[in-house]
Amino acid sequence: MVFSVSSAALEFMNSSETSTVTEFVLLGFPGCQELQSFLFSLFLGIYIFTIMGNGIIVCAVRLDQRLHTPMYILLGNFAFLEILYITSTVPSMLVNFLSETKTISFVGCFLQLYFFTSLGTTEAYFLCIMAYDRYLAICHPLHYSTTMTQQLCYILMSLCWVLGFLSYSVSTIQLSQLPFCGPNTIDHFMCDMDPLMALSCATAPVMEIIFCVLNSLIIILTLLYILGSYTLLLIAVLKVPSAAGLRKAFSTCGSHLTVVCLFFGALLATYVSPTADNPAEIQKILTLFYSVVTPFLNPLIYSLRNKDMKAALKKILFGDKVKENDQRAKLGRTLYTIVRTFNSM
Repeated sequence: MVFSVSSAALEFMNSSETSTVTEFVLLGFPGCQELQSFLFSLFLGIYIFTIMGNGIIVCAVRLDQRLHTPMYILLGNFAFLEILYITSTVPSMLVNFLSETKTISFVGCFLQLYFFTSLGTTEAYFLCIMAYDRYLAICHPLHYSTTMTQQLCYILMSLCWVLGFLSYSVSTIQLSQLPFCGPNTIDHFMCDMDPLMALSCATAPVMEIIFCVLNSLIIILTLLYILGSYTLLLIAVLKVPSAAGLRKAFSTCGSHLTVVCLFFGALLATYVSPTADNPAEIQKILTLFYSVVTPFLNPLIYSLRNKDMKAALKKILFGDKVKENDQRAKLGRTLYTIVRTFNSM
């Protein structure tokens, strides 16, 4: 298939190699105008659904007193994080689909890189805390309320945000200090570390090693911690004698494990495994998977598998109608009990 690129974009791609780069060209998903319009509509719909779905979860946790527990406080913050995470990439993608030049400023590119990597790192840390919370709730239920207090929950969440935004701060600044004299074309829909390092005029093997080690340590260590927590949790669950207890435990943890598999699977394939040398189109698809698909599926995964969350969402969406229906159902059951008692006399 022959991809068409606008004349303005070609002019940027063929810019002199001796000039200083002040902006980058993001090729994104090249194609005809009809394809660009279709992709714009598709990702706009995904973005709106993601914002609304995760926003409703945040509101439900905030407004429903029953959800003011560590598990749901973590879930509400995780949903807010997903809103920020998808916002770090999709809006610029949408602009790119409609743009002829497909450019992003030098500063804008590195700001996107910083926020994208920081939010992704924060999400990995959040998944660790959520695994720890489930481990305490199922393996040590008698001590859960005294160990995982709201104060500890807020401290852990604050650490996630602070460490997430500190992890790549120095590395991103160092990368931005490298000389970029051309070409300025990035075969991606966003500014990522590997494409930017490839465009630098000067080789930086030490920085490449630092990025590689940092990526591997964060991804592998957080994943090992989560898998270790769930291994201990699974051992404890298998000791539960009742089938109802087993179902409840698997239902509670199944949604979290689904998100872990989606997020870390794509991350490992992108940054740690040998597939990092795959063609650009494969890299784009893998990046889409953990940066767009995971936030998009988050509301569906957590709301559809959790009874308390579904009840809270109904209350948020339908308000007094749900309460009125519940009252009618309760009144009906009461009347039925009275009639049945009267007939048995």
